[in-house]
Amino acid sequence: MADQKKILCVGLVCLDIISVVEEYPEEDTDTRCVSQRWQRGGNASNSCTVLSLLGAPCAFMGSLAAGPVADFVLEDFQKFGIDVSLVSEHAQCVSPASVVISNIRTGSRTILHMNRDLPDVTAQDFSRVDLAQFKWIHWEGRNAGEQVKMIQQVEKFNAQLPDHQRIGISVEIEKTREPLYELFPYGDVVFVSKDVARHFGFDSPEAALRGLYPRVKKGAVLICAWAEKGADALGPDGLLLHSDAFPPEMLVDTLGAGDTFNAGVLHTLSNGGSVQDALAFGCRIAGRKCGFHGYDGIREK
Repeated sequence: MADQKKILCVGLVCLDIISVVEEYPEEDTDTRCVSQRWQRGGNASNSCTVLSLLGAPCAFMGSLAAGPVADFVLEDFQKFGIDVSLVSEHAQCVSPASVVISNIRTGSRTILHMNRDLPDVTAQDFSRVDLAQFKWIHWEGRNAGEQVKMIQQVEKFNAQLPDHQRIGISVEIEKTREPLYELFPYGDVVFVSKDVARHFGFDSPEAALRGLYPRVKKGAVLICAWAEKGADALGPDGLLLHSDAFPPEMLVDTLGAGDTFNAGVLHTLSNGGSVQDALAFGCRIAGRKCGFHGYDGIREK
């Protein structure tokens, strides 16, 4: 049944070691933290967590190194009911990890990321995927050359289907790395980050969308979230759409807010919702997420 089809997120899963502090520490000091926890992280992985909490069947595709970190990650995926049958394990590699300093006073998160030798999934890995089980596939921009080949496989699959049965395709261009920009023309929906927008010299989401829209394919929707300013979208009709942000009463933890926004947008669009509704829902749940640590509170309606 079509409504049982899953959303697949392709990208990174890593271990986040999160230290919550009352204020950001000075260099070369010894500071007690308020709390510390391990959390499964990575953009695509986080979006799967949120999709699962929203009730959407979903799957994750990415790489893992064998060992205790992988055991923790896989157990956590299982806790959220996320399909991990497409995860590739690499026995001789080291699992990626992030040390995150979460400032309880400002809600900021400072990330130190380590990813030494774990390869990303390839187009060859992707060729073994049964595409018929998915209604939407989202790529976190990483090894863009390989990801373009993956998307082309989906486009070939879609070409044989009527419009209403085709798999939705989205890409996220978050990092300011030149190779990632080749993903712009390959999504039905393209998420571009505030950092990338600024890298191109744009100082507002509207300017970014107008300036970057020529890079996307005909008919695509380009989306740019801008933290406390909310999020904007631009589609083929040339009309700029906007949603205000929905800040929590107290800003607690912004780690994963962007991944939460993306998941809210994908959830809405993959269920046939409008781009305006998707923007508003994405902003609403991202704002809610910023009011607590982790993701479980997203379940609240």
